[in-house]
This record gives sequence, structure tokens and C-alpha cells, in this order.
Amino acid sequence: MSKHYAAPEEILYHVGFSAQQLQGATVAVLPGDPGRVEPLAKALGSDAVFIASHREYTSWLTRINDAPVLVCSTGMGGPSVAICLEELARMGIKKLIRFGTTGTIQEKVNLGDIIIDKAAVRLDGTSQHYAPLEFPAVASFEVTTALVLAAKNAGAPYHLGIAASSDTFWPGQERYDSFTGYVPRRFRGTMQEWQALGVLNYEMETSALFVTSQALGLEAGAVCGVVVKRTQSESVAPPDVYQRAFGYMVQVTRGAAELLLAEAAE
Repeated sequence: MSKHYAAPEEILYHVGFSAQQLQGATVAVLPGDPGRVEPLAKALGSDAVFIASHREYTSWLTRINDAPVLVCSTGMGGPSVAICLEELARMGIKKLIRFGTTGTIQEKVNLGDIIIDKAAVRLDGTSQHYAPLEFPAVASFEVTTALVLAAKNAGAPYHLGIAASSDTFWPGQERYDSFTGYVPRRFRGTMQEWQALGVLNYEMETSALFVTSQALGLEAGAVCGVVVKRTQSESVAPPDVYQRAFGYMVQVTRGAAELLLAEAAE
């Protein structure tokens, strides 16, 4: 299949910026929340500058070891992730690190820990538009190895495993504290099943990220901070827990980006 790259000055419709503005960046860090982009870009590197903000996509460019790295929000869920990846691929981005939050379903994982997902259960719809369900949602070995090495170097409390990626926050993750409390039959008992199979966490983007990246020829990995421990409570932990996880995730993401950039320079 031929590759459809954008012209350098072409402003792409959804993300709202051009390849020219990326200054040759090939690595991108993808938080979900647009509000996290600026502090993340400034924490990851130096000389962080605003690029654009359009819909759920807020973008800044930072520099890690003097190399440009894009930080771009994806919003929530698989469809907006896939749209983002399509446009970033057209602008020359090759390697991606998802930077998110998550709820664990395993007792051994603590609030404030980080999870590096090597694969994901495909409970989403977006990935099915890129590959049949028999196709696995797996991370890039190169990006995942870089994340694990960076976590070890940082002394971060990390867990390597599998996520369950759902298109919904309540029924697909078998939550009963929704407006009606109703969970369709197909999802009842699924959390216990995923726990028995060793799945570490629920979230909403990783399976779409992994499958879409594979279909587009990109390399993707994911690191998430644990802000809910569902074996104990459905409540989101207080802000200090996120801040602790954020600190570890910044160290891990920066370390992984340094390794990826060094490999690309060889």
C-alpha cells in the first residue's frame, strides 16, 4: 500500500497543525486529557512551545536531548485515537507513547503505581475497523522494552501486563454505579474473568492505539498511572495519588523517549 504523506505546510483537519511545525519530530507522547499537555511537555523536556488546539487535540512541541518530541492529546476513547494516529502518520511520526490514567483490577497493583501494557483485550469498536477481532492488539516490542528499561532505571513501581480496553466507562468495564446501574448480560461477570486471566487494568484507548498503529506501520507503547483500585473501591483516588504517578510516568516516558531517539540517530 502506498503512503499518503501530507505536504509540509498542509494543516491537517483534525489536529490543526502541519508537519512543518513538528520540526522533524518522529516521536510523540499521547496523553488523553488536553489539560495535561502543557504541564507534560514542560516536564518532559525543554523549550516547550504551543503548536495548536483544535477539538480534543491540544499539541505542544518539547525538546528531549535537543530533539523535537510532540506531545498531543487524543481525547477519550478509540475513535479519536485512530483519527490522531492517521494524521500524525501523514506528518512523519513513527513512534508513540500513550501517557494515561487507569483503574487496576488486580490486588497486587497499588494506587500511584504505573502499568506498562504489552497488549490489550479488544473490547473497543475502533480497532475492528482496522483489523478483524482475531488480530491481536499488541504493543511495539521496541517501545515497550524502552519503557521497561526506563522504569527500572527510575526505580518506578511498575507492572508489565495486559489491559482491557473498553469503549464505555460504565457497562463495558462492569461498573454498576452508573445512572441506571444496568450492565448488559454480555458484560456481567467479565471483570472476574479478566482478573482470572491476569489482566491488570481497564482503560479506553490502548487496544485502538495498538491495532491502528500496527495497521499504519507505527511503533506504539503505553504507560498508565493507577488512580483507581477496583478491588477496593470505585472512587478515583485524590490528586496527590495522580501527582505521584505522574512523576514516575514522566521519568519513564522521558527515559524511553531518550532510548528511542538514540536508536533512531544510529
